[in-house]
Formats: sequence, C-alpha cells, structure tokens
Amino acid sequence: MPATPREMPMPETDWSRLKAHELRALAAQDAVVILPIASIEQHGPHLPTMTDTRLGYEIAMRAARKARDTRPVVVTPVVWSGLSEHHMPYGGTLTLSQSTFRAVIRDLVEAITRHGFRHILISNSHGGNQIAMQQICDELAPTSAATLVATTYVTEAGDDLARHCQDQPGVMHAGEAETSMMMVCEPDLVDTSDLGNLTQAMDGARFLKAGKASYRWRPFQHVTANGIVGNPTRASAAKGEAMLEAGAEAVAALIRDPETWAPVLDVRGEGTQGVPFR
Repeated sequence: MPATPREMPMPETDWSRLKAHELRALAAQDAVVILPIASIEQHGPHLPTMTDTRLGYEIAMRAARKARDTRPVVVTPVVWSGLSEHHMPYGGTLTLSQSTFRAVIRDLVEAITRHGFRHILISNSHGGNQIAMQQICDELAPTSAATLVATTYVTEAGDDLARHCQDQPGVMHAGEAETSMMMVCEPDLVDTSDLGNLTQAMDGARFLKAGKASYRWRPFQHVTANGIVGNPTRASAAKGEAMLEAGAEAVAALIRDPETWAPVLDVRGEGTQGVPFR
C-alpha cells in the first residue's frame, strides 16, 4: 500500500517554545509579536484566578494561527500580573501598582524591539488594564522603533461576542461568557455544582461611572456580593468555543489589516506664515 503522506507540522507560534535562532529568523521575517497582558484575580466561587490569563493566551494563540496565512506571528508568554486592585476585597487576587505595571510593559516592549521586531500587538484580556495599556502606548510610541498597537479582545470582537450571549450585553466578569470559554480551555477547573445560586447584577460597569459620562473609581464589592457580574448558568462549552473563535478572529483581522501597521503619515505642508515646520 502506498504510504500515507504526512501532514506538515504547524509552525510554532509560542515564543517560549522557540529557540533563540528561530526567533532571530522571525524578526528577520518581520513577524508580528503579540504581547498578551492579563491578571490573576478572583473570578467568583466557580472559576479559577487564572481565568483572564488563560483566556488571553488562548485568544492570542488562536489569532496567531489564523493570521499567519498573511505573515509570521509569535506570541510571548502572558504578563499575568495586572492591575486588579478593585478585586482585592474578595481574596485570591495578585495586583501590581500602576508604576510597576507600566515599567514591566515598557521593559518588555524594549526587549522585543532590541531583537529587531517592529510590529507589536499588546493584547489585553483584563478590563482593569485598558487605560494603562493605552497610556503606555502613548508614552512609548513617539520614540519606539516599533509600531505599537493596543487591543482588548472583548471590545475588538464586540457584537461578534455578544451575539452568543443569551441575556448579557457581552463579556462580563465570571458570567456567561467567561464561564463558557473556560469550559473549553480548562473544564476541570470550572465548578458547576452551584451555578444557579451565583447570578449577580448585569450592569457591572456602573461601579466605575458617575454623572452622565464621568469616571469614578470603586472596588468591585460596590456591585457584586460574590465577585461575579452576570449569569453563569447560561454557560456552555459550545458557546465558549464560538466566543473564543470570535475573539481570535477579531484579533487576527486586526493583525492582517495592512492599515494596522501603516507608517505614520506626515501631511504637513512646508510651513505656516512663512515659517517652515522643518
């Protein structure tokens, strides 16, 4: 009988599994680097503290595999230490100060660029990191050798994630969506024994709002009795798989889009009032 042809092995996309010379080669090929940032924090009585970190890694790896049809992509280890002060009252949470978090991301971006990578996607999976992530890009981008892009898969995927939820407007903390996705990624770590008694308020964002459009910091205990926002009883592995794919496809589309990595334009004229800009 003729030999069955072997399938070609999939290219490795996990930075930590690659050898130094393989990463040098990827830099020479102008690979995109995904730098996932997340957290270790309480996720109610039914989900592990690794939830944001595990989901962030899963989304990044799936996105990298989807996007490599257009260019190489490599995923660094997840920065699991994020900004989670608002979850500290429930226990189990590890958090950094703002200054330490910013220093960690700044140093990692610098290390990546020193190796010759010129396109870095900071991919976030924890809401508490969003503002600082954007500020870090603002600080580094003007002088960085790389193009820096910051994304949060929950907002980038938007409606494509929300359409899989039955009665939630989207991904909430330890509710239907995150529970569903963890049923795919770490089913043995999801405690489904008492989901029916865990449902909490659906409007988790209100604890950060004041007035019509103003921001006010509050700890998470301001809005939930058990650390959950949403309804985990609606969770299923089938929904989780669909949501993971939706999140990964949104991040992959961002990577594939040439406009994401387009160079800075300079549309200035020669000057104004007879004085040149240059």
